[in-house]
Amino acid sequence: MATVDSCEVKSSPWYKRPGWLLSIWFGRVVSLAIVASLLKLAMYAAGMRTH
Repeated sequence: MATVDSCEVKSSPWYKRPGWLLSIWFGRVVSLAIVASLLKLAMYAAGMRTH
């Protein structure tokens, strides 16, 4: 069974870790906005209007 020495594993620079977190969060927010807009358009096309 192979073992990994701790000196061989290189960690990412500290500024890349929050960058990944923010990019994933931003991607989820944008995708949620797209889905909500598509649902709103579909409801409007089906005749569901607010007034």
